Amino acid sequence: MASISTTSRLDCRYLLNFAKNLRTLKLFINLVTLLMLFLSVASLAQQTKRINVNNADNFDKNELEHPGVIIAIGNVQATHEGVKLYCNQAYHYPKRNLIRAYGNVRLNQGDTLKLTSEYLEYYGDTKTAIAYQNVHLSDPKMSLTTDTLYFDRVRQQAYYNTYGTVRDSVNVLTSKRGTYFANEQKYQFLTKVKLINPDYVIDSQHLDFYTQSGHVYMYEPTTITSDANLIYCERGFYDTKGNTSYFVKNSYIQYKNRLIEGDSLFYDRSREFASATNHIKVTDTINKSVVKGHYAEVYKLKDSVFITKKAVAITYEKNKESIDSSYIHADTLMVTGKEDERITRGFRNVRFYKSDLSGKSDSIHSNQKTGQTQLIRKPIIWSGMNQMTGDTIHLISNLETEKLDSLKVFNNAFMIEHDSIDNYNQVKGLHMYGLFRDNSLYFSELVKNTEYVYFSRSEQGELIGIDKGACSKISMYLSNNQIDEITFFTDVDGIVYRDEDLPKNVRKLRGFNWRGEEMIKTKEDIFIGDPPLVLPKIKGLEASKIEEDPIIELKRIKKEADEKETGDGLKANVSN
Repeated sequence: MASISTTSRLDCRYLLNFAKNLRTLKLFINLVTLLMLFLSVASLAQQTKRINVNNADNFDKNELEHPGVIIAIGNVQATHEGVKLYCNQAYHYPKRNLIRAYGNVRLNQGDTLKLTSEYLEYYGDTKTAIAYQNVHLSDPKMSLTTDTLYFDRVRQQAYYNTYGTVRDSVNVLTSKRGTYFANEQKYQFLTKVKLINPDYVIDSQHLDFYTQSGHVYMYEPTTITSDANLIYCERGFYDTKGNTSYFVKNSYIQYKNRLIEGDSLFYDRSREFASATNHIKVTDTINKSVVKGHYAEVYKLKDSVFITKKAVAITYEKNKESIDSSYIHADTLMVTGKEDERITRGFRNVRFYKSDLSGKSDSIHSNQKTGQTQLIRKPIIWSGMNQMTGDTIHLISNLETEKLDSLKVFNNAFMIEHDSIDNYNQVKGLHMYGLFRDNSLYFSELVKNTEYVYFSRSEQGELIGIDKGACSKISMYLSNNQIDEITFFTDVDGIVYRDEDLPKNVRKLRGFNWRGEEMIKTKEDIFIGDPPLVLPKIKGLEASKIEEDPIIELKRIKKEADEKETGDGLKANVSN
């Protein structure tokens, strides 16, 4: 036998391995082919799931008028992938996987979603339905009625644009357009939306309503009207079960006599409580006053407003020629009482300003009914270049004219007038009383243990002498906020000194403290010395996602279905 060379043996092994790999490759190709064929068949089977008409009293066919159509008459029952359809009569198109149902139509999806109408078209390939006439869609929480409804089972969404009404156990809601999201148990209402509740009415252009939680989200200009108030917002949230709400973007709450505005508003209808954050303005529409700040709380039932963070109360007073405003600023302001009996309280670092009067104190109490304003603890007021201090100062307004009438300074009364030549006229006593005319101090009187330092001048303004002494009472008349005439009464003990005879260090009475650098000269000055204000960032509401109008796509499906067969005699009777 001839021997086989090493090279020949290697070639044989190569051929054997090649043949083995070839068989493996063929087997792999066969497996892939079978797998692809299986997937194609499965996909085809899935795509071609048909509508089944399971029951009817009678079945009929009319190939001349309705080619390829099975007509089911009486107690019709059909199914398709978990949907059950009932009606009086149906036209079934097996090739097109379409059924058209007439009379007492009912479509049930599971045990929760039920749809009734007079006429319905159901497309098996796209799992979509269009219902017409007296359409009623319900779930365990709510029901919807409309004229035409489009239902997409794949998205689990229902749509209408022919006005619809939604009802639950409490609310009735109407809109021109709407979408129901079955999986989320959510309604999205668009255009001319109105929600009627026994306690309020909501009008909006875009409103999302969650049936399970009772939450309402408002995304366009919206008003909520009730007997108690009117609320406006351009974005907001309302809990219909808890009666609480949150509003942002140009929002306000309007009561009978108050208007509350702010960057964000919280409202509890059950407690008639509202709070506001950032750029707040509370307007008293009857008393012509405004309270501003950056955090506020309003208790309607208690007629109470609490405001802080750069808080200021502004009161408008009618003069003959113009409207003058008074400003009260404090760390915290509180306004309480009925509309004609308001009481304003300010706590810590009080500052106030009028064009002809300003001042400071630790706290303030202003009573609208009595017209009395009390400056409590370390008060100081300026009228022109006159400075008045004491333990407590009362300002009294005329209730009819709403102008300043008088003032009272109790204990340690001290008045300083800074004249134009940098001298200081001074009077002090136990108490001081003053009278105003047109909001300007024109008369003042000090009583008990009075002392004075007064620079007498000629009509030309030349210094005549410096009168210093003590007496029992001092009265002064002022003109243009300057001492025009001064009189000393009873047990007067004083000397008139020449300028050169009275040393500089004895020209000031004990307790003298001129604080002209603190004088409040403008309404902006009331905020001088406040710590920097850092406003919190308002948490907004995420924008609602508005789905692309599905009705256009569903109408296209219907149109294509109608164009495939023109002899069914139905299109003339049903509106598109």
